Amino acid sequence: MSIPAHSISTALRDDIVSGVLARGSRLIEDVLARRYGVSRVPVREALRTLEAEGFVTTRRHAGAWVAEPTEVEAVDLLELRALVEPLAAARAARRRTEAHLKVLRGLVRLGQDRAARGQGDDLRSLGGWFHETLTQASVSPGLIATLTQLRHKIAWMYVVETPPRPAEAWAELGAITDAVARGDAERARSLTALHAERSFSAHRLRTSVAVRSPQSAVNTKRARA
Repeated sequence: MSIPAHSISTALRDDIVSGVLARGSRLIEDVLARRYGVSRVPVREALRTLEAEGFVTTRRHAGAWVAEPTEVEAVDLLELRALVEPLAAARAARRRTEAHLKVLRGLVRLGQDRAARGQGDDLRSLGGWFHETLTQASVSPGLIATLTQLRHKIAWMYVVETPPRPAEAWAELGAITDAVARGDAERARSLTALHAERSFSAHRLRTSVAVRSPQSAVNTKRARA
């Protein structure tokens, strides 16, 4: 049974985001094909997809490599997300379904409970689920695709710490949910923008693999299979 290219794209992206394939690593089609148990054709298509997303770069006569983002590029991602997420929240206020609203309210209740208990790991996963649901509630394929890609890249470049005052952060998400429930698009937009801005301080550039300056040399270490 053939494995579709989008499945290989997902697996390859996950390996890049998790650091299994380090920044600057060479991506050899034969090695990747053996790793994922497929032919070179879906691997080649996956590499093209991830190049378009910014995870992979290609060099003439040198093949494909895991991209090495600059610090400026990393900061730009947070600022771009801060611009796009409020738009998604405004759309969600106009288009959300009762099912979306039920999930958002349930996540806020869980988040507030975990914040009171000091369960930081749960808060990070619940927060990610909240923002993903809010984006899905926009019912806008373009926004959903853009924010999904941004979140993958941010997870690749940053460690997200638990906010110093998690109860306040979840109170903000509760207020966003209330605005969405009332259909108040402008309030949903402004509250989401404020929440995104406040979340900047929780992001730390990953140090296990340094983000290079624009002039840094390329690491030609081969990817491990």
